[in-house]
Amino acid sequence: MLTFAVRRTLRGLVTLWFAVTVTFFLVRLLPGDPTLVVADPGMTEKIRQDLLRDYGLDRPLAVQYTAYLGQLLQGNLGVSLRESVPVAQILAERIPWTLILTGSAMLLTLVVGIPLGVLAATRAHGAVDRLVQMGGVIGQSLFVPSVGVFLLYVFGLTLGWFPIGGALDDDVSGPVDAWLSMLHHLALPCLTLVMVQLGPYVLTLRATLIESLGEDYCELARAKGVPERAVVWRHALRNALLPTTTVAGLQLGFLIGGAVLTETIYAYPGLGRAIYENVGRLDYPVLQGAFLLLAATVVAANLLTDLVYGVLDPRVRTR
Repeated sequence: MLTFAVRRTLRGLVTLWFAVTVTFFLVRLLPGDPTLVVADPGMTEKIRQDLLRDYGLDRPLAVQYTAYLGQLLQGNLGVSLRESVPVAQILAERIPWTLILTGSAMLLTLVVGIPLGVLAATRAHGAVDRLVQMGGVIGQSLFVPSVGVFLLYVFGLTLGWFPIGGALDDDVSGPVDAWLSMLHHLALPCLTLVMVQLGPYVLTLRATLIESLGEDYCELARAKGVPERAVVWRHALRNALLPTTTVAGLQLGFLIGGAVLTETIYAYPGLGRAIYENVGRLDYPVLQGAFLLLAATVVAANLLTDLVYGVLDPRVRTR
């Protein structure tokens, strides 16, 4: 297991390095002049060159890239061009909100998805199964911006049941009020992500569980008098969760991407909102830091998925 974990960790580090490299060069392809962020458009060419030199943007890209990697190895994400504060400080204020959003959406997807998948599989080809399948197919076709705008318009603007932006009310007093306000603001963004993620997860779990329930070990358990509920939850579900775990890990990447769009729609103050705000500002350090954290989150989640899969199925440790 240790060798398996080391191999997967090294693979994750290579993936993270590739993401960092792509992000570094990609943000520099954005049109515009980053010096305009911190100076007047009417500045002289000398002032502009001085600013470029101060921020290291006058050097060749290869030199900038090498210096950036050196900073990362020291844990330095740089300084924001616009706010002149460390990028780590800016992102430290944003990442908890993104983790709350994505974590809540993933947890709710599992809490709702596993019972739905089991319900559909144990009533295969019945009315309940057809209804779950129809909902899953519809869920697979949903797009985060469409769902987000719809929910925001109906439940935020029209009915006024939920806030249309932010993560906390301005007038909260005390921890209880803060938690209630946070959950109130979190409801629509979280529901948006769950609606998009739930369909593929339920359909995969249903298909794999139906296959598992027909295997010989389940038939043997039934022949020994094991109750059907125990056959489903104790025997078949364990094997059915193997491919479902892979799907959940892969979907986490889409969940992070969906969170970026969701935070933009709901003005939710996470990393996605930070990316949206700083693209127009051409704030390279903030963009690089935000993408790095998102990539690291996805890599860490996929690594955790691989390790869980290795625990559930020892055969994958040899691959």
